[in-house]
Amino acid sequence: MQQKLTLKSGESGSILVYILLGIVLLGVLTVALRQTNSGGSNDIDKETMILKAGQVQKDASALATAVNELLANGISEADIRFAHDDAPTEYGNITNTPANQIFGKEGAKATYKNPPDGINDGSPWEFFASSRIIQVGSDRAELIAVVPNVTEAFCKAIDAQLGFNPATQPTDGSTGTSPDCVMGASSDRFDGTFEDVSPNLLDSGTFSKLPALQACVYCASDSHYHYYYVLLAR
Repeated sequence: MQQKLTLKSGESGSILVYILLGIVLLGVLTVALRQTNSGGSNDIDKETMILKAGQVQKDASALATAVNELLANGISEADIRFAHDDAPTEYGNITNTPANQIFGKEGAKATYKNPPDGINDGSPWEFFASSRIIQVGSDRAELIAVVPNVTEAFCKAIDAQLGFNPATQPTDGSTGTSPDCVMGASSDRFDGTFEDVSPNLLDSGTFSKLPALQACVYCASDSHYHYYYVLLAR
């Protein structure tokens, strides 16, 4: 003979409360997970950009070390060369005076690298001596490395790492002159000539941190963002 399980009214009410509480908690958990997922991709993007900004600074520092190595070997600043088989032809041929080559095995032995994926339009590193950087060196043009056409997101990420005020964008606002940006024209690519007579000048009032040995700047002349790093202060 089977016995039926009978619940008192108080017990059945308690079970119902537990069920309703479980449903509520499940709903809260679902909302929390959705909120976490919605912000997760943005957090990953920011972290990735920070890592790439660090990589760019590391690569730029390696180039500066290579420049100093050539100088220590008795190579004059005007004889430093950035030729490479994958670099623009204006930088010359890597077989010309091998001891003077930043990327040459008989020179500074630096590794030729492209900027990390996703930070610019795929343009390679460039090298110029046509800009006088604010409070760096004297009144002559510096030798700088440039990552051209970087994204605004990268620009903000690296400037934040460098300690610039996020409310103020470092600017290179020269227009109508040549050169008029840290990112020069193909004719400005470094071939041993320093533009000391009329170098490009950056907008000092937009830099919240000086001296500005490196920064990402907005160039008014081409409406693009460019990152520069001083390889040799003069």
